Amino acid sequence: MSEALSPAPDSPTADPLAPYDAVVLVSFGGPDGPDDVLPFLRRVTAGRGIPDERLAEVGEHYALFGGRSPINARTDELLTALRSELAGRGSALPVVLGNRNWHPLLDDVLPALARDGHRRVLAVTTSAYPSWSSCRQYRENLAAAAGDALIVERVRNYATHPGFVAANVAAVRRALAGIATPPEATRLLFVTHSIPDAMARAAGPQPRPAEGGYVAWHRAVAGAVAAEAAPGVGWDLAYCSRSGPPQQPWLEPDINDQLAKLAADGVRAVVVAPIGFVSDHMEVVYDLDHEAAATADDLGLEFARAATAGTDPAFVAALADIALERAALARGEAVEPAVIEGAEAGRVVCPESCCVNLRHPGTPAI
Repeated sequence: MSEALSPAPDSPTADPLAPYDAVVLVSFGGPDGPDDVLPFLRRVTAGRGIPDERLAEVGEHYALFGGRSPINARTDELLTALRSELAGRGSALPVVLGNRNWHPLLDDVLPALARDGHRRVLAVTTSAYPSWSSCRQYRENLAAAAGDALIVERVRNYATHPGFVAANVAAVRRALAGIATPPEATRLLFVTHSIPDAMARAAGPQPRPAEGGYVAWHRAVAGAVAAEAAPGVGWDLAYCSRSGPPQQPWLEPDINDQLAKLAADGVRAVVVAPIGFVSDHMEVVYDLDHEAAATADDLGLEFARAATAGTDPAFVAALADIALERAALARGEAVEPAVIEGAEAGRVVCPESCCVNLRHPGTPAI
């Protein structure tokens, strides 16, 4: 049991996060070294019938970085920052890390919390948007790990929170400041993880736009960031990390295809902003910093990559805000969710129709 865990407080009502008695930061996880890569990828793709030969090909991406994903170090930094922020708001609850796909695993962390006397836990996910892979799958994993021993509840989707947007605005401004090309020949390229079209259309609660909540939320965030960070610069939304069989439609355009189109249209510089990711991990450092940067170089495009939200103080404060918001709602208090103008707030309690699991629709979720 980690020393970071402590028994549930005797007087939970004294804590601003009551009725919760612990907080778990839920991340994707990643390999810590070369020997971890294949077991990690097997866990991520479990049940999909992907052969080890294909996983080994994907593992070559990790080999470029010593077999280590940057997500673990970045998540540890976020964990430290969130602990400090919540303590500054007056909370004494333990804040621990639980990963979906690598150690420390939710399957170990949540039972350990229960053994230490905790009974109601708040989950803060490092995924900001609605979809099965970015929301409901986290809820399914939390339900499986908690079993009957814990009540686990989750903060809402928060990409439209002003603090998340502010962190991305600051990152885009810094990236633009390093571009020598004039604004009229520069383009902002907002990027997120591609998902199957069918999953995208099923993202978010009913009623939802035809394109689904995943795409709609990304467009809302991209528009807000562009309007504040670079009102004179045009922007597009593109996707990275497509996988799955070629005959299955996934969200497009791929970032590399979009870079080629922009170059053909006369654009001379791009700022790539990974708004779909909370922190750097393999999809950012390989797909963007390595692959997309090489494509831009081949096309003669000046290229800059904006930072992810990471531990930007506005983002960390936003996570604390939504944690306290969820606690207030759990106490039965009225709360007005903070969102950017004209955007949708995440549902506090997701209905069954939200981000359905198209493969296994009956899978339990918190």
